Parts: sequence; structure tokens; C-alpha cells
Amino acid sequence: MTVSGTGAEETGATGPTGPTGGQDRAAPGGAPDDAGPSARTTVTVIIPTFNEAGNVEELLTRLAAALPAHLDCAALFVDDSTDDTPAAIERAALTCPFPVNVIHREVATGGLSGAVVEGLKAAASEWIVVMDADLQHPPSLMPELVETGRRAGADLVVASRYAGGGSHAGLSGRYRVAVSRASTLVTKGLFPSALRGISDPMSGFFAIRRSTVHANTDILKPLGYKILLELAIRCRPRAVAEVPFSFQERYAGESKSTVREGMRFLAHLVSLRTATPVARMVVFGLIGLTGFLPNLGALAALTATGLHYLPAEILANQFGVLWNFLFIDLLLFRDRRGHRHWADRLGRFALLANADLVLRIPLIALLVDGMGMAVLPATAVALLTTFVIRFVATELLVYLPRRGGQEKEAGADASHASGKREKEGTP
Repeated sequence: MTVSGTGAEETGATGPTGPTGGQDRAAPGGAPDDAGPSARTTVTVIIPTFNEAGNVEELLTRLAAALPAHLDCAALFVDDSTDDTPAAIERAALTCPFPVNVIHREVATGGLSGAVVEGLKAAASEWIVVMDADLQHPPSLMPELVETGRRAGADLVVASRYAGGGSHAGLSGRYRVAVSRASTLVTKGLFPSALRGISDPMSGFFAIRRSTVHANTDILKPLGYKILLELAIRCRPRAVAEVPFSFQERYAGESKSTVREGMRFLAHLVSLRTATPVARMVVFGLIGLTGFLPNLGALAALTATGLHYLPAEILANQFGVLWNFLFIDLLLFRDRRGHRHWADRLGRFALLANADLVLRIPLIALLVDGMGMAVLPATAVALLTTFVIRFVATELLVYLPRRGGQEKEAGADASHASGKREKEGTP
């Protein structure tokens, strides 16, 4: 069948997309499941793939060997590959004891996270497990994730490299270990409440109740590869549990880790952290402060050439405006860029930034001469007032969402333009 809005096609290799008809068994308040360990449980294993032809057969073999009798399992590959991965999945599915399906996406919107969201929308089981195809996430741990969730009454169970007994031994080199550690610390520092109880928010291996995520799929704005972070912050599972695991070495193929994916991750962090207007205003101001650096540098360079300081001030201000626009456009309003051309956005932004100077001087004069305020307090009030006006005007006139509230997904314009299909492994 065709998956709405993605250009993706779903093909059944051995059976239906996933187990259907199951109802979540968690009691109100997140109490443990009433059914005993022998009760049958349905689970869909979502596996996003990008050129993983050499891994899928071994993955399905290990997954089948690990399944206990009471788990009704189905595998759902969401594939963005440019190689013969779909054909490899079809061959491996012929001998697999549980249903295997593939959703192949022509446009890899949202990267790996977008692929997982497509799988979440298609799954109809009680539990959903997300894991990578490269066998760095051991398939033998999948049943334990689900059973831990059932016993503890948890909505989300994370396979953690940093819980007691876990290990990141499969990470290649000290650099990736350092990046992983730093990313974890920064992320937990930015979202202390939403990530409470999650020691490894960068993990791509977890189990989640369908009831926790299904009603929230429309608010997910995936970008890059950190889907667990997206789900934990936007869906807010009531109870979280962890299972330690040892991160393995890649079985076959090459890592998809790139600097670009790292930048997309940073952009995703900013997008999640600035979901509220107040938070956006704070980041808007912080970016504006950094704009003084290119402004002053340009001013020094221009005056050193003998240019009069007044035209030098005007020209130097444009360097600061361009600096601010680049960071605000790439980080703060990344998910609102699709409805207006970049040149239009830049022109509007520059007009507002320069109008700030025109407004500020008369306002200071009014406060000083008309209201008897001292110069310094008047300047502070004028700066604050014009800053708020500029932020609101920028949001409304430069990054106004499309009618109906339907904004393009973060990075979708770049994905559509390039046609590239990217998938990132866990750092």
C-alpha cells in the first residue's frame, strides 16, 4: 500500500505489517501488566535501513533465535537504500518464522528518525521495538526490553550503554566515544526533566508502548538519527525503565557517521529546546549577542582602510546582520524555512535588523526628552523594547508558518532538493 504523504511503498515479504488487534495491558497509572509472563504479547520490530544488504539476513536469523514462544513478532524495515537491501530483505524473509515487511521510501525525509516515524505509524502491535540493522544492537536483547516494560509497567524501555553493566565497546576509536559522552551530557543538561531516568538518550535501541506514541505521531518533527530523544521529549512517557547492553561492532558495511549528521543533531537540539516562544526569544537574543563579533571585526577592518566611521558603521552592521541570519535560519527557525525562498528571508531579516536602528534612536529621544529619563536607563529600555519587537516581527514576517499550521518538516527542503538518503549510526 502507499503510505500517505511520503511517497513510500510498503511491500509484504511474508505477511502483514505487524501483529494486529492487541491492546496495551498496562493498568492505569503505569502499573505492571496483569497478564503473567506466559501471556502472548505482540511486538513490531522497526528497523530503519540505508544500504545494509550485508546485515539483514544475519539480523533476522539472530532475532528469530532470540524469540520466546509468547512473543508474536513482526519485523518492519523502513528502507532508504540505494543498493539491493530490499532484495536482500526479501530473500532473508523466505526462511524467517515471523512476518517481515518493507516500506521503501523514495524520499528520505527526516533521515533515520523520519524512517522510524513511518514505521511507528504503520505498526499495530502492543509494543514497538526500534533497533539498527548493523547488529551493533544485539537482537538477543529485544525480548528482555519488552518483558522489562511489561513487568515494570513502563511505557518506554531504553537499552543503555551507560546503565550498570552496559558498555560502549563497539564504538570505533576514542573520538567517537568522546563525542558520544559529550552529546549525552549536553542533551541531559538541556532536558533534565524530560530525560530523567534515561542514562543514554543517544541510544537508538529501545521498546515503547504503541499507546504512548501513536496519538503523538503528528507532533513528531524528526531530523537526523536521534529518534529516542524526540520521543522522550515530545511524547513524555509516564514511566521509563532501562536495560544495560554492550554496544557491538558493526557486522558488515560502513558507518554512516558524518559531520553533516552531527550538525543536524545540533540543529535538532536547538529545535527541541526552543519549542516555546520564550525559549526561542532567549536563543534569538544569544545569537544576536554573538553578532557583535563580526560587526566589530568588520568595523576595525573598514576604518583601517581609511573609511569614515559613519559609513563604516553602516557597512559593518551588515556583517553582523548576515551572521545573525545564518545562525537563526539554520538553527532557530530551521523547520520554518520551506515556505519562503532564502533570499526573501534574508531580505526581510536585514530590513528588520536595520529598522531596529531607525526605531531605537527616536525612542531614546522620547524617553529622555519627553519623559525625563536618564540616558543609560532610556537606552536599556529602548534596546529591550526594540529587541522584543524585532523578535516578534522576525517570527511573523520572516518565518510565518503556512496556513493551517502545516509546516514543512525540519530539513525537508534540503532532503527533497538533494534526493540524498542518509542514515546515521549511533555515535
